[in-house]
Amino acid sequence: MIETLISLVIWLLIVGLIWWAITTILGVIPLPEPIKTVVHVILIVILCLIVIYALMGLLPHLHTAFPR
Repeated sequence: MIETLISLVIWLLIVGLIWWAITTILGVIPLPEPIKTVVHVILIVILCLIVIYALMGLLPHLHTAFPR
């Protein structure tokens, strides 16, 4: 269980680093507003999928933590 939590923290750090890097780059590059909004939406969708993938690693451990 502890290994899964550590990997979840690592995934979240990676996602945060990607978010920071792309938003910083987008702040520097002059883009028209619609393109900037589209890039932000795509970024949010991709990062949410990564977080959901990382959280799915906890599912087998939750089943054993709460027996029926």
